[in-house]
Amino acid sequence: MTHVNLTIDGKIVRAKAGEKILWAALDAGIYIPHLCAIREANPPLASCRLCFVEIQGYPSPVTSCSETVKEGMVVRTRTPRVDRLVRNAFELILSVHRLDCKDCPANRNCELQDMAKRLKVKLKQKRHRKTEPDLPVDESRSDFGLDPNHCILCGKCIWVCNELIQCGVLDFARRGLATVVSTFDSKPLAEQADCTGCLKCVEACPAGGLYLKDAKNNE
Repeated sequence: MTHVNLTIDGKIVRAKAGEKILWAALDAGIYIPHLCAIREANPPLASCRLCFVEIQGYPSPVTSCSETVKEGMVVRTRTPRVDRLVRNAFELILSVHRLDCKDCPANRNCELQDMAKRLKVKLKQKRHRKTEPDLPVDESRSDFGLDPNHCILCGKCIWVCNELIQCGVLDFARRGLATVVSTFDSKPLAEQADCTGCLKCVEACPAGGLYLKDAKNNE
């Protein structure tokens, strides 16, 4: 198998040819913020806009989940431009996310909380106007629920449901700021005969949009 050598934050990294920068960095122990990335997804989802890096010779930062490694490439994961882009993208996500961490089934197992610590950013930010959602929660199934108020629209659950498991139950509905993750026909989860109950969508969720009923009941 062909490999290439590149430099990430001053560290020589050997990666498979065709690999994306994000996974090469993570495999080498170099953290790059990300919420929507799935290694097997082709093309990458690239929806969270958090994994920006700067590459020597490139005019502007690029998303590392969509940029392929090249021999001799020099990558920097933390620069003033990158930090500004990442911080702004993260704060925009928080501005439309319900921040009731104590009552969220993902509390203490939430990638938003982890990322806030890594980026040294407060979850309750003031730079963007807060538009906290108040949407109905689908608790029709006995094993897991769907809470659009805690969803960050990363699309991971949809990819898993449609591409990995091939159930076709979950999809995006509506447009713009009204976009939500919903069932394909907008009917309750309990009425989805194609759902296998594998819970892979719940495992993929980074922030409590999909949650196990047991986790919520044991808060």
